[in-house]
Amino acid sequence: MNDLAIPSPIIQGQQRNKLMIGWEEWCSLPDLGLPAIKAKIDTGAKTSALHAFNIQPFQQNGIALVSFSVYPLQRNKDVYKTCVAEVIDERIVMNSGGHKELRYVIKTPLILGDQRWDIEITLSNREPLTFRMLLGREALNGHVIIDPMKSMRQGKPSLKVLKQIYQVASKSR
Repeated sequence: MNDLAIPSPIIQGQQRNKLMIGWEEWCSLPDLGLPAIKAKIDTGAKTSALHAFNIQPFQQNGIALVSFSVYPLQRNKDVYKTCVAEVIDERIVMNSGGHKELRYVIKTPLILGDQRWDIEITLSNREPLTFRMLLGREALNGHVIIDPMKSMRQGKPSLKVLKQIYQVASKSR
């Protein structure tokens, strides 16, 4: 009998507490006012990224903040949210085109399925890309098990729910 084929009780216990997700999932960034946003799970990316535009850094009471806008729904520019978050860092990140860019980094709670934890997100203009958000491996580590053959393992909001939460016009997707 092959000893490697028998999972240890420690690994089994660790897996029991982890959320099973697919290669794309709906999640929430409640502190940013984003109750639903579809994210691509990207273990090739170290840091998570959020599509942001109108990125404006400012100071308030000696705290570095950033204001930015987000189109939370794919292929829909009728709905956007303006957010404000504390800047925790600025980092040089390699974008999907292989170019280095300086990005603001924020920290905010993520809700995925029935679990909530804080993640770091870089802000970047992802306009030409399909997904408004990438969840990178730092945000996922210790929290999830990924099934790359599945999509939306944690469910997805109906069009009716999306219209309600974002007050989308009936012509929008």
